[in-house]
Order: sequence, then C-alpha cells, then structure tokens
Amino acid sequence: MNKLQFADYVVFFIYFIVVAAYGYYIYHRKRSAAASSKDFFLAEGSLTWWAIGASLIASNISAEHFIGMSGSGFALGLAISTYEWMAAATLLIVAVVLIPIYLKNKIYTMPQFLAKRYNDKVSTVMAVFWLLVYVFVNLTSIIYLGALAITSISTLPFEWCIAGLSVFAVVVTLGGMKVIGYTDVIQVLVLIVGGLVTTCLALSLLSEKFGYGGNIFQGLWVLRKEAPSHFHMIFDESNPYYKDLPGLSVLVGGMWINNLSYWGCNQYITQRALGADLKTARNGIIFAAFLKLLVPVIAVLPGIVMFVLHQNGMFQQEMTDAAGHIKPDHAYPTLMNLLPPGLKGVAFAALTAAIVASLAGKANSISTIFSLDIYKKFFHKDASEQQLVRAGKWAVIVSMLIAAVVTPALRSLDQAYQFIQEYVGFISPGVLAIFLLGFFWKRTTAAAALTGALLTIPISTILKFLPVWTSGAFPDYPFLDRMSITFGLLLVVMVVMSLLQPKSVARPTIEIDKEMFRTTTGFKVAALIIIGILAALYTVFW
Repeated sequence: MNKLQFADYVVFFIYFIVVAAYGYYIYHRKRSAAASSKDFFLAEGSLTWWAIGASLIASNISAEHFIGMSGSGFALGLAISTYEWMAAATLLIVAVVLIPIYLKNKIYTMPQFLAKRYNDKVSTVMAVFWLLVYVFVNLTSIIYLGALAITSISTLPFEWCIAGLSVFAVVVTLGGMKVIGYTDVIQVLVLIVGGLVTTCLALSLLSEKFGYGGNIFQGLWVLRKEAPSHFHMIFDESNPYYKDLPGLSVLVGGMWINNLSYWGCNQYITQRALGADLKTARNGIIFAAFLKLLVPVIAVLPGIVMFVLHQNGMFQQEMTDAAGHIKPDHAYPTLMNLLPPGLKGVAFAALTAAIVASLAGKANSISTIFSLDIYKKFFHKDASEQQLVRAGKWAVIVSMLIAAVVTPALRSLDQAYQFIQEYVGFISPGVLAIFLLGFFWKRTTAAAALTGALLTIPISTILKFLPVWTSGAFPDYPFLDRMSITFGLLLVVMVVMSLLQPKSVARPTIEIDKEMFRTTTGFKVAALIIIGILAALYTVFW
C-alpha cells in the first residue's frame, strides 16, 4: 500500500530533527563574527577531508541516482554503473592535476578562472550557461524525481512534494557552505544505510521468490542467472541501448568528456574543495572516489532486481502508466513500498537526504556564481561582503522558486537520468575544451575560448537533430559520441584560431609548477586500490 505508517513518520521526523539541529549547531558554532562571502560560499578552511568527501557525494547522489539510475538499471542493466565507476577514476585525475591548479591560483569560482585566464567576456558567457543548466536542468530534474518518489510512497500530492523539498533545501542552503558541508556527513550516512537496506530487501525478496529462503547472496546468484543481458558493461551495436552507452566510448570517448567536465570544471562539485588546503582537498576527493564505487550497489542493483521480478509476473501494474507503457523510473518507488514500517522510513529519509543535499549544493553554487560573477561585476561593483552574501541568499530563493515552477513539465520523461546526462552534455565539450587548453596551452586566446563557448550548444544541437531534419541521411550518433565529435571540432577550431593570431597578442596565463602535482605515498596507495577495483569490475562484467 502506498502509505507511510506511524513508525515511518517517527524515523523521518528523527532524521529531520537531527539534520536541522546539527545544522543550527554548526551555523552558530563556526560562523564568523562578520559576514564573509568566502566563508558563506566556500566555508574557507573549515571543512575537514571527510566533510569534503561526504559533501561531494551527497551533492552528487540524488533522486536522479536512486530513481533515475535504478530506472536505467531496470531498462539496460549494470552498464549504467559506468557513470559511477568511471567517475571514481576521474576523481583521481581531478585530485592530482586540476585541484592543485585551482588552489595555487586562488580560484573560488569557475567563471573566475575563465576571467583570470581569458577575459570577462568568456567568463560571463559561461557563467550564464552554468546558471541556466543548474536551474533548468539540474534543479528541476532533482526536484521532479524526488517528488515522484515521495508521492509514490506516501499520500502527499505531487505539487506538495515539490514545495516541501524546495523549502527544506532553501533552509539548509541559507546556512552557507559550512552548514551544507557538515550536514552532508549525516546525509551521506543516512542515504548509504537506507540505500543498502533497500538493496538487501530487494535481493532477499528475489531469493525468496525463487525458493532460496530470502538469502541475499543467493539473490545475487539468481540475479546473474535470470538477467544475464543486464550484466554487461560494454554494449555492441546490436544492443537496443547501444545509443545510451555506445560500446568502448564509455571507456575511451565521451564518458571522459562528461566526467572530466562534471568533476573538474563544475562549480557545483569543485566548490567543496576550493576553500581547503591541498592535502585536505585531495584526501576528501579520494574519499569521495571510494564512496563512488558503492553507488551502483545502492542505486543500480535494485533496478535490475525489479526487472527480474517484473519479467516473472510481479508488479505489472506498478511498473506501467495509465496508458500501459512500462515506466522504468517507477522501479525504486515500487520497491520502497515493499519495506516494512520503520525500514520504509529509513529508506524515505535516505531518499530525502539525497535530494535535499543535492539541491542545497546546486543552489549554493548558483548563489556563488551569481553573486561573485554576475552581481558584483555588473550590478554592484562596490558591494560589501554583507551585500554579496545577501545577494547570494536571494539567488537561492529565486532559483529554487523558478525550478519548482518548471518541474511539473518533466512528468512525461521515461528515463530522467539519461535526459540529464544528454542535455548537460550539450555544454560539457565546450567547457572541457576551454579549460584544458587554458590549463596546458599558453597560446590559447580569449577569442578562441569565446568561440568555443558559443559553438558548443549549436554544434551539439545540429548533431542531435540533423538526422531528423535530413530524414536519416545524416548519421544518428549516440550522445556520448556526439560529445566526442563536438569536443574534437571545438579543439580544432580553438587551436586554429589561436595559431592565426600573432604571438604578440597578450595571453594571460596561470601559475603551474611541477611541485604542485606531487602526491603522498598514502594517496598513491589509495589510488592504486581504486584502479585495481575498477580493473577487476570491468574484467568480470565485460
């Protein structure tokens, strides 16, 4: 029955009180005597490595993972885990190469880096791009999937779920990055425990269905036996989901563009580490990489379990819409409804924790970019620290309100996770090209960077819709391959434009020296362990 019991409400109420009380405690214990923009937006020097790592994961894992990734697990299987496992490898590169550059050059926002390396015009164009994507793609999809899940397991109307999540996230965000960072530790603990509880129940149910008495390890064996097609990491062209995960492109192509742009050039993510020293930032990032390895266990496996159960006659009504179409994103909410009272409350709290933490992280990044890169530059150049913080708080409220109003328009989606990846991928190639050339090629000009920024969406759009416009005369590339093509074209355009300009043209550079990239023995050991685990996973599930 789609209804929370009294025990579930008690568990959820305890979670809410603990998060609110701890956030209030952190806010009053660690707040500065005077309002500081760096303190509010970055929690400068206040976050420990475990808080940074937890906050990275809490901000990244949201309803799009619990709901969207489970839905993709139902539809196409373990291969969707590539986004998580390749992210773990990407985080190692970010920790070794990119974070040292940001910290050495005292970078606080990604547009600030672009202004320092190129000029204000490039910075402003990308700042606007990021704000639009954060509000109209990220915030809306997170709120939509969260509201979908909550309304599926409770009696609350969809619109009230949207309002509740938005208000809860605003309250957390207005406390600043310190409150977000430290409350994220609780959020991560809750979402991992709740996610593991749901996964174990799913495997137990599967085991019982096939006559093994609820043994979760037997459930894993049944899963492999009953859904062999769902345990391949690399698809060939005959697979119906090849366009979602096109073969080796997930290892050597567009997946790297997607991940490097997201984890290395994204305010929403890097902001957690920008206020720390290098050692603390690196330790936090590698902690996040280890946590990333766990995500498929709590997000993808439940979707595959629901696929097997559905194939064996269960949950036929729950997994379809009113028109009788299968809705993969119903997998996780349906599974949560099977939990007994109390445990259902734990899973509900875990889901809410993931949603609120991710919304708070996104909203804080929106406020940071708007305040420091838009408001201060164009509206109030002499703004005081207090005025910047106030502008940031208003940006949080307005952006969340806009997202809440737009969210209902997403109700027609089947696999929201794929929607998010594809449309964020429209700007990812341009972002990565601009940053990589800005880091490592001194001749890259501001004009080339601006051209790259302006061309990334048109090229991505043409590659996506040209097959339709030409009635199939132009190849219909998978979106990860479109990202690779767009990235390659932008690199060529930017390199040619930079070479055509005389060497005498001033090209601002950033400080880089070899000492920045040295790592400790402990970091190297941890990195080798992660690489070894990834190699084993891809060998087993090739």
